[in-house]
Amino acid sequence: MVDIAKRMFNQNWKIDPIVRSLLDTDFYKILMNQFIFKNAKEVTAKFKLINRSKDISLVELISEEELRNQLDQARNLSLSRGEATWLRGNHFYGNEMMFTPDYVRWLEQFALPEYNLTKRNGNYELTFEGLWYEVSLWEIPALSIVSELRSRAILKTMGKFELQVLYARAMTKLWEKIEKLKKLSDLRIADFGTRRRHSFLWQDWCIQAMNEGLGEKFLGTSNCLIAHRRELEAIGTNAHELPMIYSALAVTDSELSKAPYKVLGEWQKQYDGNLRIILPDTYGSESFFKNAPDWLATWTGVRIDSGNPVRGAETALKWWESKGEDTTKKLLIFSDGLDVNAIEMLYARFSASARLSFGWGTLLTNDFRGLGIDLDSNPISIVCKAISANGKPTVKISDDFGKSLGRVSDLNRYKRVFA
Repeated sequence: MVDIAKRMFNQNWKIDPIVRSLLDTDFYKILMNQFIFKNAKEVTAKFKLINRSKDISLVELISEEELRNQLDQARNLSLSRGEATWLRGNHFYGNEMMFTPDYVRWLEQFALPEYNLTKRNGNYELTFEGLWYEVSLWEIPALSIVSELRSRAILKTMGKFELQVLYARAMTKLWEKIEKLKKLSDLRIADFGTRRRHSFLWQDWCIQAMNEGLGEKFLGTSNCLIAHRRELEAIGTNAHELPMIYSALAVTDSELSKAPYKVLGEWQKQYDGNLRIILPDTYGSESFFKNAPDWLATWTGVRIDSGNPVRGAETALKWWESKGEDTTKKLLIFSDGLDVNAIEMLYARFSASARLSFGWGTLLTNDFRGLGIDLDSNPISIVCKAISANGKPTVKISDDFGKSLGRVSDLNRYKRVFA
């Protein structure tokens, strides 16, 4: 087994770049990327890394040189022959040839495009601008790089034995969580922790622990590289990026109100089965369900990703019932800020009402709280969002208004249109 403490101590080892493959990304990004490649190839977009943890100055922790080195390292990556073969030949969600030959051929020639990095108000401003289907693939590598550079900065002053003890404690802490989760008889859980992980090596260890400890209850991982190397299922569907950009491209209020459903209508032409998962909260879940076309009720499930998860699940269940659907055959996926207590509560509350699945993210792959680190070891809240499309600003409202994105005038318009 990899000695993570030793590798963290020897941070300059070239064997440990933070992003080590173009597949070191989440599966939903590849699915969405193929969708964009087919349906919106001419659209341009701008993405921006946003630090929601206002009290943490990344400039004070991470040197610009280190950040640029890791970003440049990621730009030098290309898809290997074995990785391309995995995409071409593997069964994803039970489907053969999920990725078309023309898309994989393009991806084999792809390298991450240029980035823009400046400093502003005590933080880095990191943006990516260009064709949507190209710059979109920066999201996960950028987040992984910033998150792991922060981890390295926090642990930089620790000695070899201190690091050994720290990782031993972290391993014990995770295994205790796994032992609690084992008691849930019909649990279905996956790793969603790439974006804000402590490090690649730690995410890999966590996934191996979950696989051994939970067996069939562990569905797989969102991380394509680890899924490929560990022969696990790659898990993921779609994200807020799609309705945000389709909405930004809408001209009239009528077109705007229909945009979140238009993109899903195009999605179902390309993907089926368990890839037909609704993410309703981009502009408020209750508004989404109130105005949703009837055909969406036949989709496989709903992902609850913001706001009160109990309220979100109840809203989805009531909507299915109003459409005459059998909720026990529907899939509810919880994925917002989960840890063991929340998973246990949601399982107890909804396991009889629907099929449940949990996407366990940051507190699976980056929970070093209370393990004796002097500096703040709470995971940092960072996102990388599309902020414009074809030069038009994007908006996100969410069921948690603290996650909102956009100018005040645009937010007011969207709140009016989506009630």
